[in-house]
Amino acid sequence: MSVLPLVFTSGWASGINAYAVVLLLGIFGATGVSDEVPASLQRTDVLVVVAVLFLCEVVADKIPYVDTVWDAVHTVVRPVAGAVVAALLAGESGSLPEIAAGAVGGSTALVSHLVKAGTRMAVNTSPEPFSNIALSAAEDLGVAAIITFAIFHPWIAATLAGTLLVLGLALVVFLASRIRRFWRRRAQRREEKRRTRQPAFPSPGAPPT
Repeated sequence: MSVLPLVFTSGWASGINAYAVVLLLGIFGATGVSDEVPASLQRTDVLVVVAVLFLCEVVADKIPYVDTVWDAVHTVVRPVAGAVVAALLAGESGSLPEIAAGAVGGSTALVSHLVKAGTRMAVNTSPEPFSNIALSAAEDLGVAAIITFAIFHPWIAATLAGTLLVLGLALVVFLASRIRRFWRRRAQRREEKRRTRQPAFPSPGAPPT
């Protein structure tokens, strides 16, 4: 069976939470649930490291503005992770060239990451933090559900991931005005901080106090 649908789905999920993808695939492989997971993802040291990073993401991703910084840092991490995981899956399966799989996984991860980051910018325009928490929790549960489903029904999972990717792009376009508002507010805060850091000097003609 072709590994392409699992490659695509893992790429989409990696763009949202790469650590969850590696952790879930590693656990599924180590427990014998799936024989398509390469041994390198099942190693205990790999699972421990990604588990710690996953917990860090769970916390950081639910704090307004901290999540935006976290997304900025992971603009490179998530696509690279998506490409590496896809190439490893293809190498284990042998049904798809590793370079092609890496290209599919990496590009899909990049697009889904941009959708996630753009949506989060729009959500951060809201003054309350609960929308961030709810959206982040939904993303975590969605990644876990899709990856688990992909192990047993890869083509259906890939169809769902593709649908969510298209809907996410449409949502980002719809929320573009809120994203621009987010960047304006961020620029205003930086300007206010810059002004408060500047010492206040009396004008040359002002009498001494």
